[in-house]
Parts: sequence; C-alpha cells; structure tokens
Amino acid sequence: MVLEKLGESLKNTLSKITNALFVDEKLINELVKEIQKALLQSDVNVKLVFDLTKTIKERALKEQVPGALSKKEWLVHIVYEELTNLLGKEEVLVDVEQTKKEKKTLIVMLVGLFGNGKTTTAGKLAHYFQKRGYKIALLSTDTWRPAAFEQLRQLGAQQQIQVYGDPKEKDPVKVYKKFESELKKVDVAIIDTAGRDALNNELIEELAKINKAVQPDHSWLVISADVGQAAEKQTRTFHETCKVDGVIITKMDGTAKGGGALIACSITGAKVVFIGVGEKVNEFEKFKPKNFVGRMLGMGDIEALLEKVQGAISEKDAQDLGKKFLKGEFSLLDLYEQMTAMRKMGPLSKIVEMIPGFGQLQLPKEMLNVQEGKLEKWKYIMDSCTKEELEDPEIISSARLERIAKGSGTSTGELRDLLKQYKQSKKLVKVMKGAGASSPKAMEKMMKKMQGMKGLRMGS
Repeated sequence: MVLEKLGESLKNTLSKITNALFVDEKLINELVKEIQKALLQSDVNVKLVFDLTKTIKERALKEQVPGALSKKEWLVHIVYEELTNLLGKEEVLVDVEQTKKEKKTLIVMLVGLFGNGKTTTAGKLAHYFQKRGYKIALLSTDTWRPAAFEQLRQLGAQQQIQVYGDPKEKDPVKVYKKFESELKKVDVAIIDTAGRDALNNELIEELAKINKAVQPDHSWLVISADVGQAAEKQTRTFHETCKVDGVIITKMDGTAKGGGALIACSITGAKVVFIGVGEKVNEFEKFKPKNFVGRMLGMGDIEALLEKVQGAISEKDAQDLGKKFLKGEFSLLDLYEQMTAMRKMGPLSKIVEMIPGFGQLQLPKEMLNVQEGKLEKWKYIMDSCTKEELEDPEIISSARLERIAKGSGTSTGELRDLLKQYKQSKKLVKVMKGAGASSPKAMEKMMKKMQGMKGLRMGS
C-alpha cells in the first residue's frame, strides 16, 4: 500500500475512537498525539502537523455534533476532513474533452531534475489517457541524455503509441517544431523535456524557450517521493520560474518520506495531479485527496476500484464473481478465475484497500500476495484434478494429493498451498458478512455498480 506505515498508524488511531466508551477531552488529546506521531514519522513538516492537530482538537471540542451522527462518527469525520484539506482538498481537473471541443490538442509538458523518473512517467501518463479512449503521441525533447529518446520509444512501442524525436538534434525547440504538425493530429501530446542535476540558470533558460515555443496547456513537475519535505522548495522554485501548474510524485510506494513530499507539494501553488504507486505502467493514479485519505483510513476508494475493474473483468464475469464470492459457493476453478481477474487489476493487497471496510480487516498477508508464478502452478495442478475434485476440493484425500502432485509435476506442499488459499477465501466471506461496510448486501450493491460502470469513461 502507498504510505502503508502512515495508513496503518492512522487506522490504529481511529480504532481507539471506535473502541472508546465515550468521547471526552482525554480521548481527543490522545488522538491528537497519535496523529502527530504518525505524520512526523512520515516526514511531514512539524509546523503543518501541529497546525493540523490544533484544528482537529478545536473542532472536536467546540463544534456541535450534527443530529444524524454520533460523537465518535463526527470525530472520525473531522480527522478525515482535515487530512483531506492538508492534502489539497480538491483534485486538479484535466479537461481533455473541452480541449477536443475547441478542436485542439491537449499538450502536457513534463519537467524535472535527473533521476526522478520523468521519461517513465511520460509513458505512464500516455497509458492513463490511452485507457480512457484518447489518441496519444509522445515527443522527446531531451537532448542531454543519450538514451532518453530510445527509452521513450520503447515505452511507446509497448503500448502502440506513436513516439517522435530526433536524437541527432541538439536544440529542443527545433525538435518540437519538426514534429509540431504531427502532434496536432492527436487528442493528447506529452512532451518529455531534459533535466539537470539541479535547477540552474541553464535549465531555466532552456525550459523558458521550449515553453514559449510549445505553449503547453499544462506544465507538470515530476518529482520523486524520497525527497520528502524538500519537495516544497523544489516545487515552489519550478512553479515560480517555469510556470509549473501541477506536480507528479513518483515512487510513492517505496518510501516513508512520501507523506512529506505529498503534503509539501499540496501546499504550494502547484498541486499534486498524479502519483506513481509502483513500477508497472498501470500503477499510476490521478491524485484525489478525498479518495486517497479515505483509502489510508480504511474507508476504501470505490472510484479507483471501478477504474481498475474496467478492462480487467467483463460484465458477466463481474456478476458471476460477485454472486459466487458472496455465497461462498465456488470451486477451485472459480477461485483460479477470481484470482486471475483480480491480478489483472494489480496486486491483491492494493485492490483490497479500495474496498470499503476491507482496509480495517486484518486479512492474512499470504492471501493477498498471490504471485503470477503461483497462479501458473495452480493451473497445472487443476489440469491434473478430476471434475469431482475441482467442484468439491474437500474430497481430496492424501492418496488423491499424491496423484495430483505427481500428475502436475508439482509438490504436495504446493497443492496444500492451493487448498489453503481456497479455504481462506471461504473464511473471508464469513469475515465480510460480519463487517458492517463490507456486508454481502453492500458488496452486491458494489458489484452491480461495477457492472453499470462498464464501458463508462471515468472523469479526468
């Protein structure tokens, strides 16, 4: 999970509220201290942390609780709302449709220093827009790094996206002018620029020239999460000197400093637009503060889940998956199909945190870390099972275990691992039925919503 330690700390803090007999000033003080500790450990600026917790405390003690909510619910709401405000409150809108209506290409220029993943991010951004049905083009104007064009070309080829560039030309403005007419034929053009080790006068002058020539709709700074609080200074400097209007934070999945970088950028004039949450091209998300905080606090993120579902599961599969999963009436083959479908959406641990209520459940880690290699071996095992064994795994005895393992070229341990996963999935249904937000009715409603969203292009 992105900012896993921070998320776990905040969820544990909120559990103290739900488990408390009543809400008083002592509980609020304990809550404030726990939030301070969690945020400071995630490298968030000390002043921001104390300002945030001061506001939470004042609101909790002074505000009137709305009639429809309990004091506990209102306190959780205050924490959620103030964390959302700290992260920028509202998402940055990117309106491709409006640009299309004006018969123009939406041009996004990526800027940043060396080592922050600018070129890789260009490929991820292209994938993001392509999945929403837009025609994309990539342009490399990085004349400093010899391998820049080839890297971008390979990223484009993997997704069948046209990549333009001229590695022999040393003037980035000339590179742009050479392919300007081609860029006007697509919906979204993404321009990858050169970086430097630091924001010096040479880089500023170069970016000013290409910015003047391109006149992009958006100039987004690509910055790595591991810079932590230093992100604020870097973002402000780029914002003031290069007219940067948004930030993309990479490597959000691999550092405790991500919280510091995220909040540091959100308080500048250039808010966070996207975050990179993994190495794969689809591990890239539009940054929506409300959804992000909801996921960290274990409240889920239905919108992100629906986006993951599109293109991964057909309407019929989603319906079958929901019915069988909720009833607990599924065979080994059903389990395999479920796992395969969910793996298309990304790691199970990341999918589960998007389901309301599931982020607060203590699910076995081994259940959430089914690797591709395991799924392959499971398929071999199932090919060696009889129809009866697939439909009712409970009949698999020691003798059958030996036969199946020998026939599939696997070990009895691997077969037992599969059977264990099967049993845990059935137990999960019981856990779901006991979890308020994750009740069968709620899940069934969510599944129906997934079906209704099929084929619908999500907002920017």
